[in-house]
Amino acid sequence: MTSQNEQIEIPLSKNKMFLTLLGAIAFVGLGLWFLINPPKSNHWLLGNPTLIFIIGLASILFFGLVAVTIFRKFSDKKPGLIINKQGITDNSSGVSAGLIPWTDIQEIKMSQVMSQKFLMFIVSNPQDYLDKVTNPLKRNAMKMNYKTYGSPISISSNALKTNFDELQKLLEYKMNEYKS
Repeated sequence: MTSQNEQIEIPLSKNKMFLTLLGAIAFVGLGLWFLINPPKSNHWLLGNPTLIFIIGLASILFFGLVAVTIFRKFSDKKPGLIINKQGITDNSSGVSAGLIPWTDIQEIKMSQVMSQKFLMFIVSNPQDYLDKVTNPLKRNAMKMNYKTYGSPISISSNALKTNFDELQKLLEYKMNEYKS
């Protein structure tokens, strides 16, 4: 992290993104295997060829989209996160919200799904963030976040050169500093 003129920039972590890309490619490969040569089983559930086909197809579609998104992020020269007196500019994922002004942020909450931690930004005007998104996949992902967690905006440290605890402390500190 570098601080210059009251601006903190957190770069994207190419190492973390590369490891995630490898994992996504592995799951695409697993999905292809399920479609081309599904494993044989006498198990009542895992032996169901229709279920194996659906799992394989879902794996290819979801993890293929993840792989494409990460691959595109590799050429992105912009910082993953910019924190300044205007707010937080998010460029950390495929569903980044862009500029989130401090005046819009009511609360920053930590959420967790399995072992994955992320920060939810409770904003005063969530529909505005959904309305400005033109990509239907991105909009649907943000709508799902909104319905599930109460906000369309979430940030994790997965693609950033920082860890989750440092990110949470920094953002909460800066929110208190800029909102007071």
